[in-house]
Amino acid sequence: FKAPSTDHPALYRDLLRTNRVHWIAEEPPAELIRDKMMECHFRCRHQMALVPCVLTLNQDGSVWVTLVKPERALTPGQFAVFYKGDECLGSGKILRLGPSVFTWKQGKKREEAAKKDEIDKIEPAT
Repeated sequence: FKAPSTDHPALYRDLLRTNRVHWIAEEPPAELIRDKMMECHFRCRHQMALVPCVLTLNQDGSVWVTLVKPERALTPGQFAVFYKGDECLGSGKILRLGPSVFTWKQGKKREEAAKKDEIDKIEPAT
């Protein structure tokens, strides 16, 4: 896919799934085991600013990563690295990406158009 510009919404995503995460200190962190979810920070490129996220633990040891704000150019094969404060918790390879901001917005537009069509059928314009 070639986006028309470097900041096109199709390049931004806020959901991804990793393979089984390699945890450094605890396997996996106690909070993640207890709550099945954990807030922490994420990065996938060396110079990238840390992004707040929520990890959701899957039974196979992989995680769903929900970012607080969509991030540009996430790519399967990159490593998602997780931090709590200054501590590196571990990492996992990105396997799948959720829908892009563009796809999500297109879906919303279709949904709104369908609702408008339904309303128009019920209440014909006068």
